[in-house]
Amino acid sequence: MVKLNKIYTRTGDAGTTGLGSGERVVKYDKRIAAFGTVDEANAAIGLVRLHLGEEDVMVDEILGRIQNDMFDLGADLCIPDRGEELPYEPLRISDEQVTRLEQEIDRLNAQLQPLTSFVLPGGSPASAYLHLARTISRRAERLMTELAADENEPVSTAALKYINRLSDLLFVAGRYANGRGKGDVLWVPGANR
Repeated sequence: MVKLNKIYTRTGDAGTTGLGSGERVVKYDKRIAAFGTVDEANAAIGLVRLHLGEEDVMVDEILGRIQNDMFDLGADLCIPDRGEELPYEPLRISDEQVTRLEQEIDRLNAQLQPLTSFVLPGGSPASAYLHLARTISRRAERLMTELAADENEPVSTAALKYINRLSDLLFVAGRYANGRGKGDVLWVPGANR
């Protein structure tokens, strides 16, 4: 159980922060950047949820579960699996969480017409914020894959799959929140030449 009694500790005043394992790293460490960007995407999803209409209850429920999963993802990233024994079982993203995202993508996408062009971010406010959350999650994915490329900085396969599927879900949810795709703003190649 997480218990936060004191919000400031002053332990980061010199430019370092603690990982879940107790290890101290600089605040610009690649791992900190990765799970900080996951947190940023989660905040953007919070903005989305403020703009969803009554017709988007299913999307809101999905996003509520995802926000919780994103804290699981942050926990997974903040305790690198370096094979050392810990006095507790670290929280890890599971394959089941990835599968659930895939099922939710399929459920939303089944209600949309196939695309005939790329979609520009916009339409409804909820859709615009979903596209913002999508781009932030793609940045988190780039940071996570960069981290994973370092053999000394393990990132679980399930965590990498989850962040990849998340941006796909946010794209489909953006279309869904645009009147089931009817309000999509489509790219017109070369329209302003």
